[in-house]
Amino acid sequence: MVEGRPLQRSRRHRTLAGVCGGIAGFYGWDPTLVRIGWIVLTLLGGSGILLYLVMWLVMPDGT
Repeated sequence: MVEGRPLQRSRRHRTLAGVCGGIAGFYGWDPTLVRIGWIVLTLLGGSGILLYLVMWLVMPDGT
């Protein structure tokens, strides 16, 4: 995580809306691992879909 850098959707690591890539970039993680976590949340009750939609609306688009 870079000090002072805001949480924003990624333009570089974008598959659908850039939410997973933005979270991965903010914390310094691999975007693939974040996407796998999202899939697991989705398969374990569907909360991943809701969280993704909320983050898509809340997170600003990256530059």
